[in-house]
Amino acid sequence: MRLADILLMRRIVTSADLEAAVERQRREGGRLGDNLIALGLMTGDQLYTVMEQTPIQPRNVADTGVSRGLLLGLLLKFMRVQSCETLPDLSERMHLPHGVIQELMDEAVVQKLVHVLGSISTGIVRYIRYALSDNGRDAAGEAMEQTQYLGPTPVSLAAFQNQVGKQKITDQIIDLESLRRAFGSMILSEAVLRRLVPAISAGRTVLLYGPPGNGKTSVGTRVASLFTDPVFIPYAVEVGGQIIKLYDPSLHRPFLDVVPDQPQASGNVGIQIEAFDSRWMACKRPVAMAGGEMTLDMLDLRWDEITKCYDAPLHMKALNGVFLIDDFGRQKVAPTDFLNRWIIPLENRIDYLKLNTGITFTLPFDELVIFSTNLEPRDLMDPAFLRRIPYKIEMLGPTLDEYREIFIRAATARGLTVTQSAFDYVVHQLTRDGRFKLAAFQPYFLCDQVQQVVRCFKLKPEMTVDLATDALENLYVGISSP
Repeated sequence: MRLADILLMRRIVTSADLEAAVERQRREGGRLGDNLIALGLMTGDQLYTVMEQTPIQPRNVADTGVSRGLLLGLLLKFMRVQSCETLPDLSERMHLPHGVIQELMDEAVVQKLVHVLGSISTGIVRYIRYALSDNGRDAAGEAMEQTQYLGPTPVSLAAFQNQVGKQKITDQIIDLESLRRAFGSMILSEAVLRRLVPAISAGRTVLLYGPPGNGKTSVGTRVASLFTDPVFIPYAVEVGGQIIKLYDPSLHRPFLDVVPDQPQASGNVGIQIEAFDSRWMACKRPVAMAGGEMTLDMLDLRWDEITKCYDAPLHMKALNGVFLIDDFGRQKVAPTDFLNRWIIPLENRIDYLKLNTGITFTLPFDELVIFSTNLEPRDLMDPAFLRRIPYKIEMLGPTLDEYREIFIRAATARGLTVTQSAFDYVVHQLTRDGRFKLAAFQPYFLCDQVQQVVRCFKLKPEMTVDLATDALENLYVGISSP
């Protein structure tokens, strides 16, 4: 990862700014950041912030923060399992710069674990080829017995703890307009929006409660889109000689799907000098969600007997992001047991995890936790725990005007029109005897039903009373008039 990529991700400069800086770099020399400052395209404070918050590329083995033995074992495993022979191959797979790989290879040569095979040409560049000796193959086998992890080099626990602290979810204050844009396709009352702004900005714990089908889950999953800065997620973390796999492509989305082409400076100066640690992935803030399937052991490290390494729990993967616990109270574990596990993390913002070896370590608990439930909160948790949730937002059903707007949006998106008589009929049937109430999900369900009937029978794309009647019967059994 290069400085140019980071500056673009943070929207500090544009591609045109970079082109101008590189052109000046060709004439004047110096680093990219200095040239951008000289042209007035960014400030020194902005450059300092970027350099401070972005993991710096290690210059030597000591800078990696992990043990020399772990690094050497990983190098030997790549040579044995994936037949890596050159420094570039190993650098790409281990996500370490050539200088660090060269230092490790020199040590392996001294210990007679590898020997030189010869050289190979790639264009005008020649690379030395290495191969494992008998001792090297034995050492690689021993490393495989300790752990079969074969991936990017882990970062140290201290580096991970430090990085989590540098990219807190509270670093960005959310305003009302940002919230409106993020929830633009949803119809939410002004009162709910105004209560969400401080709740999200505080980065603490939020309880969304109220009748089902009124957008609690949708609000929870859209919150992360409010945050515009990248966060850096390590592929793996080393703790007490053990490896914890953290990066999860199902949760951690790259901040840029495709890194734009950047201008290159000639000679040995320029963008490529300003590289950062590729053991970290620049991602959007993660959104982890768990529902009724959640159990207590999902909050602990998971040991894999085959690979002999750990998989991080869901809330650890959600650090610096959002953790949505949906349908709270419907899990297999009792709500009180679950809440007791989370009292310290939610109140003190620190979590404790334990390895099979007995080593316990701490992590900053920096994430926005959102509980979503359609049950009565007082039935789920006692007053002591309710007190520990600083933001409690009730999400009620829409007003009649809001319901009409939701209906129009749902029908328009499906190419339908809704007659006034059909809309009035739906509202009457849902509210006539108090058994049912208006809910935000109903128009989408009803329009989907009518759209399917229209397609099957090649009817006019219009919701009539007759079609609404059939759709209502699929929404709630026994809702129609006799």
